[in-house]
Amino acid sequence: QVQLMETGGGSVQAGGSLKLSCTASSHQYRVGWFRQAPGQEREGVAVIQSSGNFAHYADFVEGRFTISREGFDTTVYLQMNALQPEDTAIYYCAASPIGGRLFDPLSYDYWGQGTQVTVSS
Repeated sequence: QVQLMETGGGSVQAGGSLKLSCTASSHQYRVGWFRQAPGQEREGVAVIQSSGNFAHYADFVEGRFTISREGFDTTVYLQMNALQPEDTAIYYCAASPIGGRLFDPLSYDYWGQGTQVTVSS
């Protein structure tokens, strides 16, 4: 069992930045950031491997977000820049012990409670 907790959400104006943190009880898993807007399906944002060496991003990130972790650190960050109103959502981090598709929520067994990000125009 892996416990995850997100912090760092909040409200910003368009063009602003936020940095989300995800603290896990173990460093042994691939960690992904997902988001879900009202009435929308949960979608993958960024994924980082357990070693911190490889990161993957959804196309819509377009270089604005950076996922990171220090080696096998248990904390994974998501730096979000140039935020837009369409980025408004609840952001979740999730851990995957068995691999699978990078941005498929079904590949992740453990989830945090989520943190709200609101971007106003």
